[in-house]
Amino acid sequence: MFSLIIRERKQLALQKWRNFRVSLYFLQNPSAFSSSFSSADVSPRKGQNFTVSYLVESLGFTTKLAESILRKVTTEDSNCNPDSVLTLLRSHGFTDSHLSTIIRTYPRLLSLDAESSLAPKLRFLTSRGASTSELTEILSKVPKILGIKKDKALSRYYDFAREIITATDKSYYSLPEGSAQGNKLRNVLVLRDMGVPQRLLLPLLISNHHVCCGKEKFEETLKKVVEMGFEPATFRFIEALRMLYQLSERTVQEKLSFYGKLGFSEEDVWEMFKKNPSFLPLSEKNVLNSIEAYLGLGFTRDEFAVLVKCHPQCLNYSAELVKKKTEFLVKDMNWPVKALVSNPTVFGYNLEKRTIPRCNVIKALMSEGLLGSELPSLGSVLVCTDRAFLKRYVMKHGDDNKKLVAELMAVFTGGHVS
Repeated sequence: MFSLIIRERKQLALQKWRNFRVSLYFLQNPSAFSSSFSSADVSPRKGQNFTVSYLVESLGFTTKLAESILRKVTTEDSNCNPDSVLTLLRSHGFTDSHLSTIIRTYPRLLSLDAESSLAPKLRFLTSRGASTSELTEILSKVPKILGIKKDKALSRYYDFAREIITATDKSYYSLPEGSAQGNKLRNVLVLRDMGVPQRLLLPLLISNHHVCCGKEKFEETLKKVVEMGFEPATFRFIEALRMLYQLSERTVQEKLSFYGKLGFSEEDVWEMFKKNPSFLPLSEKNVLNSIEAYLGLGFTRDEFAVLVKCHPQCLNYSAELVKKKTEFLVKDMNWPVKALVSNPTVFGYNLEKRTIPRCNVIKALMSEGLLGSELPSLGSVLVCTDRAFLKRYVMKHGDDNKKLVAELMAVFTGGHVS
């Protein structure tokens, strides 16, 4: 289909996987742990409000990080009592470093009821023989364990996570045969030994996707992903595994045929998949609607093809979002459509938080005649870090006009000039 790009590490990993095949005994229809998790095991509680200032003062987070965490907690959790949660965890040996890691990973933990929800789970795990050091290590790495409702599921999942974290030299031959837990654990350990890091392995245990619960399907899919050259240490490796696992060979061939009719070769499709695995499962209807949206905004078919080959994520964006961003950049800012084709990543940038603030700075500079008559290139404005942008367009004026710098910073941050 296309040439394999496999470095020595991947070849060794693949060989290791083949050696393990003889000892892998998969189950039919293994159960997943995800159904044991509560998506709403949270009740609003009276107490100190869950605010940015609280996170900054209690856990030492930066304001930016605190704001990011706060956005991940639903508004109905605003009356929670995070103090009681932190106090409870500290009483079980969790340090500030542990707490910082936990809250970054699982912000909703601060919204749980310490007395009725968290305390019983911690007591249960301790009663099973978990030491303080083990408990803090495992829950710091997989805090979502505390979102499990039932004791039986909590016990199984905790043991599962402990196995992944601590059994670094576990023999595949010693794993229990004929159990769903052994099957899933075996597959995850295979991924671990291929170089997939814990931070990517552990979410598989609570995901609704059953990518690690298959038999031959798992083995075949893993082989394909390795042969395509995906790096096991990256999220994209797991994403590719998930996307291919859910598609039958017949469906894949239908996808290739569909994109062939649109002018994409089979090689084009797989190169796009390597850049963005999540595009492949998209329905034909969604893809056709996407094409219609881009053409309706002034892109030619050739430009659309270039856009998607370079940045296949463009197919995942909603027509409304594409229209809103294109109209702003083309109509409001006067950049040509070709500039968007050359810099397709701009479609993925947050309009309100990144694109508009930077463009407002450019408008302010142009109104003062400080950029000449030509609009700067789209790439120089948007395809760079905040630091690079500010250095290029704001801080350069600091020596001569500090008032201007202050005004530009106010425009950039959305503040007001006094």
